[in-house]
Order: sequence, then structure tokens, then C-alpha cells
Amino acid sequence: MQIGLVGLGKMGGNMRERLRRAGHTVIGYDTNPLVSDVPHLPDLVDQLEQPRSVWVMVPAGGPTEEVIDRLASLLRHDDIVVDGGNSRWTDDEKHATELAARGIGFVDAGVSGGVWGLEHGYALMVGGDKDHVERLEPIFEALKPDGPYGYVHAGKVGAGHFAKMVHNGIEYAMMQAYAEGWELLEKVPSVDNVREVFRSWQAGTVIRSWLLDLAVDALDEDEHLKRLRGYAEDSGEGRWTVEAAVANAVPLPAITASLFARFTSRQEDSPQMKMVAALRKQFGGHTVESVTEA
Repeated sequence: MQIGLVGLGKMGGNMRERLRRAGHTVIGYDTNPLVSDVPHLPDLVDQLEQPRSVWVMVPAGGPTEEVIDRLASLLRHDDIVVDGGNSRWTDDEKHATELAARGIGFVDAGVSGGVWGLEHGYALMVGGDKDHVERLEPIFEALKPDGPYGYVHAGKVGAGHFAKMVHNGIEYAMMQAYAEGWELLEKVPSVDNVREVFRSWQAGTVIRSWLLDLAVDALDEDEHLKRLRGYAEDSGEGRWTVEAAVANAVPLPAITASLFARFTSRQEDSPQMKMVAALRKQFGGHTVESVTEA
């Protein structure tokens, strides 16, 4: 299958490579000419055969809005736009309506996998009309992990990004739990091998997980996380999850508390946020602040 891909950063570039390895033709565009296949966005559209499919993989908000607006004027009837960034689900409804007025389809795809997706595949939560989603299934099948799981048509437009938002809210709470446990272990004088305690949990325990594996990797790099400043950014999905919970009267005490815990890192050098920052770097390649930058 042929597809255009706009945005070739840490995830988009790896997605292009994974799709090509699966035999698909990918024409990529990025503002960085060193990684772009074409010099301009109209060139990407011109090289695709109709009906076209273009996957947008740029930061949420203004950058996504700008790219979709430009594609709306370049694409034609029966083409499809996929937003694979971390957009808010309410933006999906707006984009779908605007594109539908031009006869262009829209699919939202929540994507999880971070910098490890090229090797292991990406979990995909997809929202949109059944016909549009089915047309793109060869792409979804190539991107998802091997095996029966990792891709779901979650529902109508907005469902994919809503599901990814909840996924990230759960991720906040899980990271916070590991971080709190790590800080407590570091605090008491009787435990003098915290890293190996974490490592021992990787097999046979009910709290083993990929996040735990990444925590051990982070501790192998910096056993007491002394090189990290206790600061962790929140990228938006945690706030949106809490806002959605309020709007739907659903109690989310753990996720809400984990969001507020990140705000503590704005105030001082939080030990817990050292672990949260380390985990965000491990799974997503997110920037961290060293103690020398504080």
C-alpha cells in the first residue's frame, strides 16, 4: 500500500521505516530536509496515487491544525487524513467535519510505542468510519506488534485519541506508584540495594511490567538518579483525562493524584520526579533536566 507521512521525528521516522520493512511505499515529508523524501508538502500529495492516504505525525495543537488545514486544500474527494499525534479528541470532531465538507475522510489514531516502536511495533487505538478504517488496515497491521493484539478500532471519530488519553492517564498513575516506592526504599537506612530490589521484582511478582523493566534500565544508567533534576513535564493527556473524568462524573483518584504530583516538581527538586523523568526518557525519549541545568 502507498501512504504519505507528514512528520519524521522520533516516532514518525521509525514508523516510516517499519512500514517500508513491511513492503509499503511511504513518501515522507518533514521540515527538516535531511530526513524528508520531498522538498514540500504539495510534492508529497502529487506523488501519491488517488485515492490518497496521508498520516500526520506532528505535535498536537497548532502544528497539527496547520498541516491538516493545508492538506484540506491539497487533497481531493475520497482521500483520507490520519491524525496519529496526541491530539485532543474534541479536535478530531472538528477536523472530521471540516474535511467531510470537502469529501475527505478523517481517522484519528492514538499511537503508543515511543522510541521502541520500530523494533516492537506500536499499539494503535483508532477512531473513524468503518469504511475509512478498513481501507487503512494494511497500514495498521504493519505498524502494530506481531501477534493478535495491539490494534483496535475503538469507535467513531475521536475514540482513538480518547482511548490513548486514558492510556496515558493510567501510565501517569503507574509511573507515580513506582516512583513513590523507589523514594521510600531509598529513604530507609535498612535497604542498601534499591536497584536490585527493583530488579528482583521483574520476575514472579504481580507488579512486573515494561515500565518496571525501564525503571531498572534507568537505575543501571544512574543508580541513585543523582544526575537528574526532579522535574517531570506533563504533556497534556493527564490533564485532559482528569477533565474528562470531571465532565463524566467518574472518580479517578489515582490518576488525578499522579497529575498533581507532577506539579510538585515545579516547586522543588522532587526525588519521585527523578524516577518519573527517568521513565519518560526510557520509553519515549523525552528530554530530561540534569542537575547542572537546574
